[in-house]
Amino acid sequence: MRLADTLQAGWYEGKPLPWWCYPLSKLYAVVVAMRRALYRLGWLRTVRLACPVIVVGNLTAGGAGKTPLTLALAETLREHGYRPGVVSRGYGGTSREPMLLGDSPDPVEAGDEPCVIRASGVPVAIGRDRPAAAQLLLDAGCNVVIADDGLQHYRLARDIEICVIDGARRFGNARLLPAGPLRESMHRLARVDFRICNGGDAQEGEVPMRLHGGSVRALVDERELPIAHFAGRRVHAVAAIGHPQRFFASLAEQGLDVITHPFPDHHAFMPADLTFRDELPVLMTEKDAVKCWAFAQPHWWSVPVKAQLPASFHRALLARLAAKARP
Repeated sequence: MRLADTLQAGWYEGKPLPWWCYPLSKLYAVVVAMRRALYRLGWLRTVRLACPVIVVGNLTAGGAGKTPLTLALAETLREHGYRPGVVSRGYGGTSREPMLLGDSPDPVEAGDEPCVIRASGVPVAIGRDRPAAAQLLLDAGCNVVIADDGLQHYRLARDIEICVIDGARRFGNARLLPAGPLRESMHRLARVDFRICNGGDAQEGEVPMRLHGGSVRALVDERELPIAHFAGRRVHAVAAIGHPQRFFASLAEQGLDVITHPFPDHHAFMPADLTFRDELPVLMTEKDAVKCWAFAQPHWWSVPVKAQLPASFHRALLARLAAKARP
């Protein structure tokens, strides 16, 4: 965590970074440019599926709100007659081969984010070979694929690109990894179809998105309560996501007295991680809750969130998708 904290402070707070970050950043820039050129020249081949592909990703390392947006897209597509499926690398999971997730996937095997998406009823396939994993979705009857965190995965051809931007932290110092948080240069934004700003103030050309969570769900028996039930009460807040402070701030804004417990993104929780020697309620993100079901306690709660976007965005996406549909 110390190195991660040092890098985050340098990227977003202007604190000094280790000297080796700068030469490695230049080397990284060369590698990214060469890889992009190889795909553009056709020396590295892309795989095009027999259905439209929507890519959801971001330019920065860490979370920006891709999973809630992916769920919102899947819901909109289903409401308009499509049969969407989601393909993911399954980051944090142990599986190496392409796999279509069942109704109760193991987050240790599949990764936390695919399990959250699958719990919503959307078909999900995982695999490092994303075209092969995506083909499993087509074989299962899907007619549009959403690639979660696939902006830099050029092997899978795409029809629509969506970049999610953290509205609070934006792009930090705008440097490439590891001297900054960028996976690709800022010029990449000009080539995407939609830019979604999660929180903060959306800039010109960006679509505003807000994450709304008005209830909590018990891990043990799945009963639900309004989050206002905990207003004015002291609670433990646990988050192993790209930007834990976003989760903590959202709870504080709703009147909860929060004791914060940040963990590294995709952290594999053990019971000892959540032993706080008291009986105060423990609130966590859905992404973290799927990794804690096996040893959950009655006072542990997940906080589901839904992405709220303008109706104009959904109309524009559907119009763009209709134009890209395969004959």
